[in-house]
Amino acid sequence: MTDDTLRIDRSAKTLRTLALERMREAIMDFHFQPGERLVERPLCDQLGVSRSVVREVLRQLEAEGLVQMIPGHGPAVAKPDLGRTDEIYELRALLEGIAAKACATSATDNQIGLLDGALAKLLEAWASGVPAEVMRATARFYEVLFEAADKRIAWEIVTGLNVRINQLRSMTILSPNRRDAAIAEMHAIMDAIRSRKPEAAEAAARRHVETAWKIARDALRLGSL
Repeated sequence: MTDDTLRIDRSAKTLRTLALERMREAIMDFHFQPGERLVERPLCDQLGVSRSVVREVLRQLEAEGLVQMIPGHGPAVAKPDLGRTDEIYELRALLEGIAAKACATSATDNQIGLLDGALAKLLEAWASGVPAEVMRATARFYEVLFEAADKRIAWEIVTGLNVRINQLRSMTILSPNRRDAAIAEMHAIMDAIRSRKPEAAEAAARRHVETAWKIARDALRLGSL
């Protein structure tokens, strides 16, 4: 029986773009597990696209770091690398800390109100229990944060890392007891920003990243990611 869970609808977007989005989401949602081979013919059937489209999508996902080519076996879902994971979290801690500090220093009341709204959406996403919704709401919160901080170049760097960040985020979101701790950490960031305490905001933002970093590192060392 054909697996239709990945099949895409026709729209104004190109088939390649739709297939890329669907495959990226499928990897983030663990429809395909880290290390799992990605065979062209079944993917064509599941997505409802041609082999040429599937090949283009796999090449793009390889460029993004979500797919790796294994000699003699072909493409497979990439397994996170401990060294690169550490580097990504180091950058996140630095850039998100800088943004939170700048936001507490200079954000307008209106911008802080927008941040409060983004946090409310994030809490709704956590309550939904749907990891993809949590990732989208988290990305939106940070987009508003960096904009309020006027750290546009820093946001461009984060945006360039977002695919890999979200791959790791999708893993840490599913870890036991992460929900309550993450919510408390986000509240701490916002409390410091509202109180106009730059150093406290920076420290809270860094703690949030470092907690997720430890979860990812421990899981990688145990081989569970």
